[in-house]
Amino acid sequence: MLKMIDAVLFDLDGTLIDSAPDLGAAADQMRLGRGLPSLPAALYRPMAGAGARGMIGVALGKSPADEGYDALKEEFFRNYEQRMLNDCRVFDGVAELLTQITASGLKWGIVTNKSVRFTNPIVRAIPLFETAQTVISGDTTAYAKPHPEPLFEAARQLGTLPARCVYVGDDKRDIDAAIAAGMPSLAAIWGYLGVHDVRTWNADALTKHPLDVMRWLKLANHLVDHRVQS
Repeated sequence: MLKMIDAVLFDLDGTLIDSAPDLGAAADQMRLGRGLPSLPAALYRPMAGAGARGMIGVALGKSPADEGYDALKEEFFRNYEQRMLNDCRVFDGVAELLTQITASGLKWGIVTNKSVRFTNPIVRAIPLFETAQTVISGDTTAYAKPHPEPLFEAARQLGTLPARCVYVGDDKRDIDAAIAAGMPSLAAIWGYLGVHDVRTWNADALTKHPLDVMRWLKLANHLVDHRVQS
């Protein structure tokens, strides 16, 4: 029986779904619209987990501190909204992982920095996600990751304590949010990872494949049971 952890929370992009092709295409459209040459998809992919910030940074070299950035972000959002389900797919192993989590009696949910505008259509379009018991978007609460409030809200909706959840994500902000929430964290290194060295994130474990999450859960709870029996 799984006793220490009773809920698993996941980031969305780069953890459950591979949305990099659609995100990269939306950003590249901004370059083409300005008469700039297209960039290879491989340049966009590592920064896909950073959303608009990462994509606009690659496409145009702009950051949130630059003048006119908000207009660029909305342009990117419009482009993405038109194509966000074109090439989006669930990562290999995720379907089996979610099936095992549900069969183990664990609750699970999604906590993403994507706004509801994008999260809800994607979640509704993927039947596998129908069993999610909470979906927290970047604008569900007053804060987005790395602030812990989205994780706190997910725990509240699941009726459990943050310490009894584990958060799985592929971006440093995911791990920072989990640490701030007092929640165990797993780095999904099958995801995008950005430009950071994942070993410096201080995650509780590095998981190379979605099914490694289930192995970690079983090991963690086995150790708890062993301590109790001792």
